[in-house]
Order: sequence, then C-alpha cells, then structure tokens
Amino acid sequence: MIKKFLLLLIFIIFLTGCKQKDDNTVIFASWGSKTEVQIINTLLKEFEQENPDIKVQFLHIPQNYFQKLHLMFASNLAPDVIFINNLNIPVYEKYLMDLNTLFEEDKKAYYPQVLDTMTYENRLLAMPRDISELVIFYNKDLFKKYNVEYPNNNWTIYDLENKAKKLTQDNHFGISFEEKSLYYLPFLRVFGGGILDKNDKLIIDSANSQKGIQFYSDLRNKYNVAPKKYQSASKTMAQMFIDGQLAMHLSGRWLVPKYREDIKFDWDVVNFPNVNGKSAVTLDSSGYAIVKSSKKREDAIKLVKFLTSKQSSEYLTKTGLIVPARIDNLYSTSFLDNNKPLNSKVFIDIIKMAEKTPVNKNYSEITDKINEKLNYKFN
Repeated sequence: MIKKFLLLLIFIIFLTGCKQKDDNTVIFASWGSKTEVQIINTLLKEFEQENPDIKVQFLHIPQNYFQKLHLMFASNLAPDVIFINNLNIPVYEKYLMDLNTLFEEDKKAYYPQVLDTMTYENRLLAMPRDISELVIFYNKDLFKKYNVEYPNNNWTIYDLENKAKKLTQDNHFGISFEEKSLYYLPFLRVFGGGILDKNDKLIIDSANSQKGIQFYSDLRNKYNVAPKKYQSASKTMAQMFIDGQLAMHLSGRWLVPKYREDIKFDWDVVNFPNVNGKSAVTLDSSGYAIVKSSKKREDAIKLVKFLTSKQSSEYLTKTGLIVPARIDNLYSTSFLDNNKPLNSKVFIDIIKMAEKTPVNKNYSEITDKINEKLNYKFN
C-alpha cells in the first residue's frame, strides 16, 4: 500500500513538472498498448506538422489510468484532452465539455447509436474513436474436424450450447469462460436480464438475470464445455484459442492483430446469439474528451477534430485493432477487406442492433461486488 502511494505521489510530482514546463502545450492523456502508443505518437507528429504553433505532450498512463485521472482532477493538474470510455463518462461528466454544438458537423460521420454511448444527460462528452463489442471468434478447422456446422447470424443461445458440447473433445473445449461482467453480461441479456436497466435500476437479482447466470455457469460446471481455472492454468482465453484448445472465444476486435500474427489455423467471427431481433451484446466505445478547465480550449478542439478525422481513423483501422466509430471508415476496404476476419461486416450489423451498456457513476463498484458474489457460482 505504501509503495502504491509513493508511486502515485511521484506521478503527481511528474505532472506538476509537466504543467510548469510549458504552459503553451496541450496535454493529452491516454492508456494504450505498445502498438497503440506508436500509432498515437505518429498521429501527434502529423498534427504538430499541420499546426506548427501547437505542441502536444502525450501523457501515456498504461496502468491505473482512471485512478490517476482522479488524482489529476483533484490536484488541478488535469490534462486538456483525455481518452475515455463510455463506462467512465458518468464518473467524470462534471469535468468535461459538452461537444454537441462544437462538433455539430462532425457528428454526421457517426451512427446515432455510437454517439449515444458518449452521451450523458443529453450532453455529448466525448467524440468516439472506436466501438467495443463482443463477437464469437471460432476455429473453423475444429468445426470441420468434428463435423460441426459453422455458426451463422441466426443461431440461438441453445445452438451455441449444443455446438460447444460437440466441440469439447480430445482436450479441446467448446467455448471460453471469463468471470468479468463484460463477458457474462450478454448471457444475462439473451434471457432478458442484465446488471442495470435503462432506468438505472439494479436487475442482477431478477429471474431473467439469474437464468442467464445459471446458463453461463453450467457451460463450465455442469457440461464441462468451458475450461475451469485449473484447466486453463496460467493461459488466457486468447492464448488457449491461439493454441487451438478453444473452438469458440467470446471477445472483441482488439485481439485481431494478435490473432492475425499468431494463429496458424483457419478462423473467423460471428455475432453472439441475438434475441427477438436485437443484439444481446451491448455497445461500448472510447473517445476523446475536452476538459472544461483547459486553458488551451481552441487548440484542444483542433486536436480532437484531427484525431477523429477520417484520415486518423483510417490509420488506426488498418492495424485491425479497432472497430472504427466513423461510418466512412467502417465501410472502407481497410476494415472490411483487410485480411482476417473475413466476416468483419458482423461488427457493423451489431452496431445497428445493439444498445449502449447501461451504466451510472457507481457502475465499477457495482460490477466489482457482483463479480465477487458470483465467484462461488462460477468456481
């Protein structure tokens, strides 16, 4: 605990130095992998070349990002622009500018559902960069080996269960299993449940939610078609999929670059089973917010417009790392025809059918408590 406190203290001292170093610099904070950081640095250099009177300092915070954001806001050391996801928008809404009017024309480049993820109490608090949604990655070679028909966009949750049973053979598991709310939420929603409803009511204890929890638990504990902790050992579900031990893996687009590089078998993606013509998967997104207290507001606006431009989005899209938030990039060859997965259009279909994840200011605490409570159920 003391070590953690000291690290945070050092971080604040570092931030203070940054602010004093150059008051004319726009400070931009973000998390991100090594690949993302390289892309961001390239884009920021381009921005500075196009805007020689503006300097940008990139504050990369790879760990404890939102904890450190709290410290920055509390210490009046907040950056000018922050990268943020919709799950944390309610927590920071009082610090962020409403971008509705400032980005009126820019909003036309997005589906309303995507803008809605970044909207809180009718205020657009960040411009979306990418969309986060879960799909089923599947090992086509294992499906062929065990003579199981490929999943299609009309399959049901019971089709998923039956395929998982048929594919669990010879030390192969049918489906992945992860205990975070992100991964079991679709199983709740496919039965009409969830964590919060649209009116901010907690519904985790409802009959429909409990049915989804039981279904998910049974995949691992009753039917043994999903690996238990001791069976996955230290491997992540992604690594088990790469190693050919999982036939299906519920996850997001962020794994595509790694899968393209490491997987030796044939694979593709399909939507998680829908229900009543709607997606059981919810929409999340990440994007750029401008801090109200920024003294470099005009420069910050220019930076966000640049980072959310078609050109910048295209650069990120080519990596395979993101589902781009902009419609023009979604339908570009860089997204739809750029190597695997062949069925990338499924990501677009989900956007049109999905709703944003219902969240509030206490969502993180709520899900932490639920995860702790469900530990006994899942293990």
